[in-house]
Amino acid sequence: MPVTQDIVATYRGPGKVVERLLQAGPREDRLLALVMGACVIFFVARWPALAREAHLADKDLNMLLGGTLLAIVFIFPLIVYAVGFLTGVIGTPLGFRGGGFGARLALVWALLASSPLVLLNGLVAGFIGAGPALSIVGAVWFAVFAWFWVQGMRGAHRAGSGQGA
Repeated sequence: MPVTQDIVATYRGPGKVVERLLQAGPREDRLLALVMGACVIFFVARWPALAREAHLADKDLNMLLGGTLLAIVFIFPLIVYAVGFLTGVIGTPLGFRGGGFGARLALVWALLASSPLVLLNGLVAGFIGAGPALSIVGAVWFAVFAWFWVQGMRGAHRAGSGQGA
């Protein structure tokens, strides 16, 4: 199934999508492609806010874009992998049967599936700026991301337990 259809399906049943992705087996190449895709979308989502900041503060937009590119596309994937690894390590003694790959996939998929809301957040930051609207959209994104991550971890646990559909 294409990634876009999986993203839409995640809004209906996040755990089921992660279970289906895990049926293909542990594919680190696909996981790396997903995390890089999510990070590129996060980078693009920052463009309107960076353009606003450059205009209002009379800064060089290229410098802002370069720093953001380094942070989001090159450093953030390493942080995501580390957090996914720690989630798997901490979850194993607590009974999590999804394994390290399942924990990483649940986190990466939650980031990628919630990316439409990140794009909305970027538009609000760029066109409206700081304020209640940006806070509300950011809170909605975080709630959806957390929901997808928790449900993805549950799906990975079911897939690791042999209870998956």
